[in-house]
Amino acid sequence: MAPWPYEISPLLSKWQSIIRRADKQSLVRSDFPTHEEIPMRFMVLIKADADSEAGVMPSEQLMAEMGRFNEELVQAGVMLNGDGLHPSSRGARVRFSGEARQVIDGPFAETKELIAGFWIWKCASLQEAIDWLKRCPNPMLGESEVEIRQIFDAEDFGAEFTPELRAQEERLRIEIQEQQRQQDA
Repeated sequence: MAPWPYEISPLLSKWQSIIRRADKQSLVRSDFPTHEEIPMRFMVLIKADADSEAGVMPSEQLMAEMGRFNEELVQAGVMLNGDGLHPSSRGARVRFSGEARQVIDGPFAETKELIAGFWIWKCASLQEAIDWLKRCPNPMLGESEVEIRQIFDAEDFGAEFTPELRAQEERLRIEIQEQQRQQDA
């Protein structure tokens, strides 16, 4: 595997097109993105509370405020996806123990461990994600907590993510995109 900067993530198609167009003689180190310029993906997890677990829907005002915030995220190229989740009473868990599987039907007792919704954001850094989240309207009626977690990229897995596994991952990504295009048509 070639060292950085020659191995560029599939997520960096902008830089790949620059590299493809560049004359190899004129290609200089500054043509490659720095570590700080690489977009990262984050999952932003909105924690559930007693109201969201009871199925209490947000008010029209909160829906409008969240709609405006989502609009800002989309316009800035930050938001990739996002949705709210039904209460855990409409869900299940599967517990794995070796080869055994145990299904546990909701609702689940520990509300503070449950998720009421999520976003997938693309940001340059954790700090940028934090800065965006600080602008978010409070997603719950009372106190609430929202967690930000970085999503792994292929490069994070190192040598264990073999070229064969990378090819499989890319094939699946393309297949998912094609399925989404067909559903949208």
